[in-house]
Amino acid sequence: MKIAAKGNPVRLNWLREQGLRMDAAPYLSGAFEARKLLERLSVRKEPLGELTEGHNGGIFNGPQFRRVYVLDPKHGVPFLGSRDMLRSDFTDLPLLKKSDAMSGKLSYLRVQPGMTLISCSGFYAGRRSYVRPDMADCWSSQDVLKVNPDPEKIKSGYLYAFLASRFGEALVKGSVYGSAIKHIEPHHIMGLPVPRFDPATEQEIHDLVEEAAALRTEFQKGSVEATEDLFKTAGLEELIDLRWHDGRARNLGFEQRGLTATTLRALNFEPRAERVLKRLRDVEHVTLGEICKGGQFSRGLRFMRVDGPEDPRYSYQLVGQRQAFWLRPVGRWISKAKTSPEVLAKDETILVAAQGTLGENEVFCRPSFATGAWLSYAYSEHFLRIRSGNPDISGAYLFAFLRSEAVFRVLRSMSTGGKQQDIHEELRAQIPVPILTAPDRERIAETIRTAYRKRDEADLKEDKALELLGQAVLRHSATKRG
Repeated sequence: MKIAAKGNPVRLNWLREQGLRMDAAPYLSGAFEARKLLERLSVRKEPLGELTEGHNGGIFNGPQFRRVYVLDPKHGVPFLGSRDMLRSDFTDLPLLKKSDAMSGKLSYLRVQPGMTLISCSGFYAGRRSYVRPDMADCWSSQDVLKVNPDPEKIKSGYLYAFLASRFGEALVKGSVYGSAIKHIEPHHIMGLPVPRFDPATEQEIHDLVEEAAALRTEFQKGSVEATEDLFKTAGLEELIDLRWHDGRARNLGFEQRGLTATTLRALNFEPRAERVLKRLRDVEHVTLGEICKGGQFSRGLRFMRVDGPEDPRYSYQLVGQRQAFWLRPVGRWISKAKTSPEVLAKDETILVAAQGTLGENEVFCRPSFATGAWLSYAYSEHFLRIRSGNPDISGAYLFAFLRSEAVFRVLRSMSTGGKQQDIHEELRAQIPVPILTAPDRERIAETIRTAYRKRDEADLKEDKALELLGQAVLRHSATKRG
């Protein structure tokens, strides 16, 4: 339970400023502390609503509407929900019916590069994301607030940096209201005070954010190119654009002969998955189980979670299945003293979300890649850890294969369990992995490694932007106090 700091108690004038709002959230979230710090700045502050342009003044979400999803990209547009906006890879977004998206009712929900997105409903209310170039063809749900900056008044990267900083975070999250379901409405944040510094400072911050966005776009592009390169080189082009739900390929019934005690579950003999496996076996291959001999091919360590301070010297930041696919994990810190180092992942380990349900938008059976900065995180036991034990087959090459839609569908067909699915231990070891020539494997692996280096570089640039903004706030606050 949170309580007010003794040195900074909740004051009556705070209540008046909030229209006598009596729930504790804005007073204990740090919102007023941040607001008062901003009030002390020796620079001018401008209301957020005066720095935006476009629909509803430039700060808007959207109407509730019936969502009609389609399967063919020709007839759909990528659709972002309040969780999807946090993702690093947008390859498998659901598709909203294009004719609905383009209609007068919903056309303004198309996101534009430079916008700041704020989740405004549910558990994730208050999270922020910057629209990068590869998101230009996406639409967003009514649960996502769009903040569209006026380029004549403010730089988009600088505005995002402020909203993403600890000052902006406190102000935005201080606007959240509701008990069971959290909400933020456009009028709640229109008056947020945005400090204006000298043009050079704002430009430098903006440039760093834009550079980070460009690098993340290159990360996305490189990841996709590596997978396409692998399948094309292997002669498996037809598996790149796999239309799993194509009506012509649906299985309305089938029979299976030669059953063994390995499995009796019909899903494990799914004809569409069997056709994919047959094509993979048609080319030179090695099974996934053979590749992982001497490496790792098992679920993670189950461990007791003891909370620790949010300090990397003493704690690991814990990554769960869903957060592994975000740009940045947010959440629990666990004590290093009470946790085995086995919760960490070795370089180029593939982490497959191995527990969950079969919903189309669930992460169950999706892979993530541990390398670079992400080696410092702890990972929950719910990941299947795949690490090559074959020096000729790198983890990066293996990840380019496992991230494909074809392998995702194969893994889903190997589900076992009840409500919470798992991946069948014997069946997953039999997955055939195409083996290309050594130069081809190295080229594909290096594409993946380059993509993930760019992702880490993007994070560093965004961190630098936030650091510069924080320094500017504190510098001008100190100047005024002096």
